[in-house]
Amino acid sequence: MLSGFCVHGHAGFAESGQDIVCAAVSSAVYMAANTVTEILGLSPEISQRDGTLSLSLSESEAPAAQTELFGLQLHLQSLCEQYPDYITMD
Repeated sequence: MLSGFCVHGHAGFAESGQDIVCAAVSSAVYMAANTVTEILGLSPEISQRDGTLSLSLSESEAPAAQTELFGLQLHLQSLCEQYPDYITMD
């Protein structure tokens, strides 16, 4: 069961402000975080600083967010396949 995510660093595909890979990842991550909090009404621990965004759900709230978290995982895996030199997933 997924209980959150952590995204850090920059893709380095292009200059800041022109990096479509970084923009794609950032957009997906923010959409997932907003869906978890605003649509699902959950209260994850969210930390954002120095190029890192992490979201962590409690054990009791994690089941309600599985669809969103697996969707994010699939989307990021697809981006990894398209841009293997710029994105890695652990």
